[in-house]
Amino acid sequence: MNMQSDFPAAPPPGCPAHGSGKRVPLYGTEFAADPGAYYTYMRSYGPTAPVELSPGVEATLVTDYSAALQLLQNPDTFRKDSRRWRDYNEGKVTRDNPVVPLLEYRPNCMFTDGAEHMRLRQAVTDSLARVDTHRLSRHVERVADYLMDQFLSRGSADLLNDYAKLLPLFVFNELFGCPAEIGDRVIFGISGIFDGINAEKANEVLGQSVGELVALKRKQPGDDVTSWLMQHHAQLNDEEMAHQLVLLLGAGAEPQRNLIANALLLLLSDERYAGAGLLVEDALDDVLWNSPPMANYAPHYPVTDVDFAGTRLRAGELVLISIAAANSDPALSASRQQLSKRAHLAWSAGPHACPAKDTSQLIGVVAIEKLLNKLPDIELAVPESSLTWRPGPFNRGLTALPARFTPIRTEKQPVTQQQIPTGDHRAHAQNKTEKGGLWSSFLSWWRA
Repeated sequence: MNMQSDFPAAPPPGCPAHGSGKRVPLYGTEFAADPGAYYTYMRSYGPTAPVELSPGVEATLVTDYSAALQLLQNPDTFRKDSRRWRDYNEGKVTRDNPVVPLLEYRPNCMFTDGAEHMRLRQAVTDSLARVDTHRLSRHVERVADYLMDQFLSRGSADLLNDYAKLLPLFVFNELFGCPAEIGDRVIFGISGIFDGINAEKANEVLGQSVGELVALKRKQPGDDVTSWLMQHHAQLNDEEMAHQLVLLLGAGAEPQRNLIANALLLLLSDERYAGAGLLVEDALDDVLWNSPPMANYAPHYPVTDVDFAGTRLRAGELVLISIAAANSDPALSASRQQLSKRAHLAWSAGPHACPAKDTSQLIGVVAIEKLLNKLPDIELAVPESSLTWRPGPFNRGLTALPARFTPIRTEKQPVTQQQIPTGDHRAHAQNKTEKGGLWSSFLSWWRA
């Protein structure tokens, strides 16, 4: 391993790697509380560091901006197809591990390479390009109104679980044409996978629900992304359709939730955004640079044993990009002001760069502006230092974002808490997937 003797190598307090020779853990409350300290320590290894994503799941993490770009733009050497994953193939990582649903192979444009990737990606980009931005804005506003109506009269809200978490799920259910009962289970599945709670069951529920959506749209196509994908000249079969939908729904909802919540935290806590003329777009760019929603991801696998950035990587070894560490690379400190706002790696780069970044940006801007315009005196209800972050290797997301404001009376009565389960109510939400859950409640409210 390439070591830099002029860089401090002291692990952050509580790091289990301290003095043990073990890999640096990217899970647990210590990492979630201060990932920046871990990234600083990992740079002592050089451009890459040995990490553990969850107990027994080993990977190499790229923390250097230039090295990250080199990897992302080199599909001949580094492939995305996770069927190459050596440790998984050798049985060292089992399918019930909570990180596997985000790493295992699916026949979608994230986990394919070459001509197959190009075919699937073109279907996705062409279908997303058909989304009308005015229609999307109106729907985001409609969902925002619904969610705010649930808490306006209280004068308080958890802006993560009551707003930022649910809004993308509802928006994507609409974009993809999900009817009530399918949409309820889509929401349960995505939430469970990313929260790591009963992830295997959630993965199964999500797969079943999108399979039913594909079957429905084969019979009854509509004016939605699912139908457009189906009609594309790439001629996706049912399995490919289902897996593109899992990718688009999951990869859209989870990062979007964190983007909105992290930007709201910044807007409510950072004095730079108090009457300084900075816009919501500026806050989103700030988050994408300094608190990216997907902090460590972009899994790749070397085709052969290769020397990369001073480290010997084995064929099939799991390699991730630390988007958060690369964006905060000290080598960029002198030039970050001159870098393009989009030079950050939050949308990834190369052939697998996010195809929905403009859609994501629009949803974030509309959702945040709608909330702040409705509640101009909103403020954090707790000190910023008391907020906690979800443990896990991939995401940078809050557990809650309590806020308070002057109560507002609403015309429509909010639905009951049983109809909008969050947090500890997740088990109840699973039981309600056949009786009417989150998406059903929204549709009933809107039609009332």
